[in-house]
Formats: sequence, C-alpha cells, structure tokens
Amino acid sequence: MDRAVHIAAAFVRASRKAWAYKWRFSALFVLMFIGSLWLLSQLGLLPDPPKPAPPMTVATSAPSVTLSTSAPQQSPEEPVKITIPAINLAANVSDPTTTNLEVLDQLLLKGAVRFPTSALLGENGNVVIFGHSSYLPIVYNPAYKTFDGIQKLTTGDLITVYSADRAYEYAVRMVQRENATEAAIPLSVTGRVLTLSTCNVFGQKSDRFVVTADFVGSHPITTS
Repeated sequence: MDRAVHIAAAFVRASRKAWAYKWRFSALFVLMFIGSLWLLSQLGLLPDPPKPAPPMTVATSAPSVTLSTSAPQQSPEEPVKITIPAINLAANVSDPTTTNLEVLDQLLLKGAVRFPTSALLGENGNVVIFGHSSYLPIVYNPAYKTFDGIQKLTTGDLITVYSADRAYEYAVRMVQRENATEAAIPLSVTGRVLTLSTCNVFGQKSDRFVVTADFVGSHPITTS
C-alpha cells in the first residue's frame, strides 16, 4: 500500500514538473520543426508546391445543331414483305393497283395488302397495310391470322417493311382499337408514317385494331 502511494506521489510531482516546463517543450518543438524544414529544403527533399488548376472554360452558348425535318426522299418502292419481331410476325404484302373491293378481299386471303391509294415506301405519306386477324383455334388458311397480335405491340417496337432490295424500319407510336364507322385512316400525313390495320373484309364497318408507327430509317438488303 505504501509503495502504491509513493508511486502515485512521484507521478504527481513529475506531472507538475512537466507542466512547469511546458513552454520550454513547445519552444523546443517549434525550433526542431523549423530546423527540420530548413534541412529538408537544403537537401531538396521538400515536395513541389501544387500547380494552380487551369481556368475552367464555360461555354456561353450551345453549339449550333441542324436538325433534319424529314428524311431524304428515295425512289418510291412497293412493299413485298413485313416482319415484326416483337410478336413473331412475318407476312408477304400484296401491292394492288385497283381499289376494287372484291380484288382486295381476294388478296387478303394470301397475306397483307397495301391500300392502293396510300403512300409507297420511300416517300412522304402514310403507308397503310391491312391484314386479317382471327383467334379461332382452327383456321385452315394461315392468311386469316396475318395480323394476329398487333394489338399487343407497345411504343418503340420495331416494324420492318421490305421492298425488293431495301428494308424500311418503323417504330410503333401507338396502338388503338377503332370503329370503322367513326374513324378513318388518314392518307395525308406529315413525314413518313406506317399504319397497320386488322379487318374482316374491305368495306365492312366493324371494330379493328390500328397500329401507327413512325419511320426510323432504311438500308439496302444484304444477301450472303
């Protein structure tokens, strides 16, 4: 017990002595620090001061960009095929020159049909293509299912319509269900548009699904 008391008393005396010499210790530390800096500078061991960053350049105005309001015109071409990967659709397209309803209905039994007075591929206007749709479990003629599933398309889905040597791509803008007695498909539009429509027969006034898509681009068909 006496030993512990002596140790504690010695610690207190040492603390008091250290506190009494605190300014001497501080002065000694500062002198040693300054001396070390001087010695390092003489030996060339101090790091170089940081270089100022180059001034930041801020653009006062955005660069001029010229946007094309319409795609360059190409020679009009007749569609021969249409594919829609999103719904695994692929069909031939007939391109009649007559608006005779009986002729058009007969062509629908072979696949999709471009309406004769609508635009051709490669020109401004609305390319309107019709096709049958049927959800009966048994259909002997697959043409009755040509446009099955187009109502499932969503915005941005790609549709490709082919001519004999070129592919034209369109992106779906909207899908609607319309009544033929209340809504007509416009043939005169701004830019290049593709419209797909289901129908029972030409001239029949019944509900139909209508897909509207905007032209994205075209490219030659490469053959291997």
